[in-house]
Amino acid sequence: MLDENKSGPTVLRPKDWPQPKGYSDGMSAKGRVVVTGGVVGWDHHGKFPEGLTAQTKQTLENIVAIIAEAGAEPKHVVRLTWYVVDIENYLSLQREIGAAYREVMGKHFPAMAVVQVVRLVEKAALVEIEATAVLPE
Repeated sequence: MLDENKSGPTVLRPKDWPQPKGYSDGMSAKGRVVVTGGVVGWDHHGKFPEGLTAQTKQTLENIVAIIAEAGAEPKHVVRLTWYVVDIENYLSLQREIGAAYREVMGKHFPAMAVVQVVRLVEKAALVEIEATAVLPE
């Protein structure tokens, strides 16, 4: 299914597929590409909040701040790749993480993947997220 949205990314989902839960199967967009590296949930002083939900919220706020430097907003994000150190913790906190996500990103759900890793470069980091945004032409 092609979700026609002329002002931003288009959701791509085959017609007979089930509705995804909190992500899109695919996205299509035209324009200037804006990417981030792996962003972690530290504040302006390099301090991490306690817990995965708080770190996720701060990570998403940091991504929004980075893409804003290029004039992008959350609605322009077409892909997020999440790296978590404990997938069971992530799964047990999905409701809280979802609420934190919507608080920062709204009800925009780009193509996403979540991957468990052994650890992240920043030892205190529980999550790291890469983002790709596309600003319309």
